[in-house]
Amino acid sequence: MAMMKRGRKPKNAETENLPGFEESSREVFRAEDEADKAKTVVVKTRGRPKGSTNRNKAAPEASPEPQDAAPMDIPDPEARPQHNKGPGRPSKGRYNNNRSSNQAFSQGHGSQGYNSQNYNSQGYASPEPALSASSVQVPIADAPQANIQDNGFAPHESGNIGREPGPSFRDPPLPSIMPKLPSMPDIYGRPEPRLEQDNGKPRLTINELIRLNMKDLRDLAVVYNISHDDMIALKKQEIIFSILKAHTERGGVIYAYGSLEILPDSYGFLRSPQNSYLPGPDDIYMSPSQIRLFALKTGDTVYGQIRSPKEGERFFAMLRVETVNYDDPTVAQNRIPFDNLTPLYPDEKLDLETITESVSERIINLFCPIGKGQRALIVAPPRTGKTIMMQKIANAITKNHPEVYLIVLLIDERPEEVTDMERTVRAEVISSTFDEQATRHVQVTEMVLEKAKRLVEHKKDVVILLDSITRLARAYNQTVPTSGKILSGGVDSNALHKPKRFFGAARNIEEGGSLTIISTALIETGSRMDEVIFEEFKGTGNMEIDLDRRISDRRLFPAINIKKSGTRKEELLLGEKELQKIWVLRKVINPMDDIEIIELLVDKMKKSKNNEAFLNSMNTGSAGVD
Repeated sequence: MAMMKRGRKPKNAETENLPGFEESSREVFRAEDEADKAKTVVVKTRGRPKGSTNRNKAAPEASPEPQDAAPMDIPDPEARPQHNKGPGRPSKGRYNNNRSSNQAFSQGHGSQGYNSQNYNSQGYASPEPALSASSVQVPIADAPQANIQDNGFAPHESGNIGREPGPSFRDPPLPSIMPKLPSMPDIYGRPEPRLEQDNGKPRLTINELIRLNMKDLRDLAVVYNISHDDMIALKKQEIIFSILKAHTERGGVIYAYGSLEILPDSYGFLRSPQNSYLPGPDDIYMSPSQIRLFALKTGDTVYGQIRSPKEGERFFAMLRVETVNYDDPTVAQNRIPFDNLTPLYPDEKLDLETITESVSERIINLFCPIGKGQRALIVAPPRTGKTIMMQKIANAITKNHPEVYLIVLLIDERPEEVTDMERTVRAEVISSTFDEQATRHVQVTEMVLEKAKRLVEHKKDVVILLDSITRLARAYNQTVPTSGKILSGGVDSNALHKPKRFFGAARNIEEGGSLTIISTALIETGSRMDEVIFEEFKGTGNMEIDLDRRISDRRLFPAINIKKSGTRKEELLLGEKELQKIWVLRKVINPMDDIEIIELLVDKMKKSKNNEAFLNSMNTGSAGVD
């Protein structure tokens, strides 16, 4: 058991932020004096940490510890990774004795109470009874870098490591200093956490600040007594950093959420969806011990309380994990990996019919229905209305299926289209514009895919709208190592493997949950590469919408070629009577020209209230349409 050297104050310990820390330390010291010195294991280190206090200096008085709190073993602050001074040289390891980081971490965390259960250092349930609520501790993020320091443990006041009791997502009125923000719903349609009271302390969420424009951000900074002259030369992320620092100095608490990206060194960062998962200085650091405890993976959406960087640190660090993928953290420890889930044909329809004058969604609902778990391909020549169609599909899903988590992924698109999509669609819009590098396109795509997989592992329904898979394949063609085998059009033989893996991840899951991917594929662009990419993806989907340039040139929308569009296993999505009438309708319109078909359907649907009324108006006896 790693013990702190007697009389030494922990490195960089902030007693005002760690109530009961000093008192717990004195309890440990008294227990150490009474114990047999021959059986005491003391972690040996190479020297005293830089900046440590005098060995004989008395510790200041701290607030008394709650009566039901059991004394805990405080890990020696010297038992830290020893980093060499030279640049680029490897670390000596986590501890100088033979213990692993898991064992050292479990001393302060392995037997703590967790939602009426105990968990060992790997995060699995243990049969020992839980300790009292006030003795539960949560690790402060430790760091493998020299500039990020481990400060021991911070007490958790709620009695569990996971979610606070009561609703986690509340939406009280904002105070006057915080401008009203457009609320982004989570997968249950609830608003994000906003500035509120957390145990009597003002509470602020980083993601709310990221969404503010520069004017509102500067106005908020003035409230925190940040000089306007100082903000002139600061970037947006630097202003946010200054606001959060001032908020912490006033005694406030900070919360944040993001998608976890685990780096090769076993630690990770929470990337913000508002920044399209682009690495930045406002990312949240998560230690390897926290990642192991909660069994986290790349793509997990983590929400919790964070602390501001201390002296010598560069990043905010996770202090307490509240939720993982919008569920209690215990759920993540027992989930089934995505690759081990059983895929099925889609059997639950995504209803796109809404009370609007648009008939695009109604035509798709009848002739090429989309189900949960569909792998859909929208084949589109230029200027045929594919972007407008995707916006209508997204809005229909958001309105009719609030339980679905919707992600719009724009790859190699124009910046103005990204802005239009963000203002039109109420969903998570992730983008990488055409002025970004191909490696950026790939990084964004893989983060979105991993996030979707983690949500599906939690039995949630996810829909990804990708525009476009052709440009994504182009990006992979530029980034993959060359194999020496070049296909027609300059496509490397290994370039299409990862785009196929992305598109092939769409499936309906037997154990619960689904991943639906609706992607566009470009044709008739004059590029041989685009034709090769389309041919590779042509038979991989189980639903296809074919847009016709001849129809769009007549200014008829939607420019859908009904004869070439359809869904595999559509009998699983449509009722028997509805299916029979649709088959009869297809027989009637088959001899007609493609332009005449869409003119007829648009005219008849505008005269009917909904699809049910449209099908009832059909004269099935004469196989015609009234």
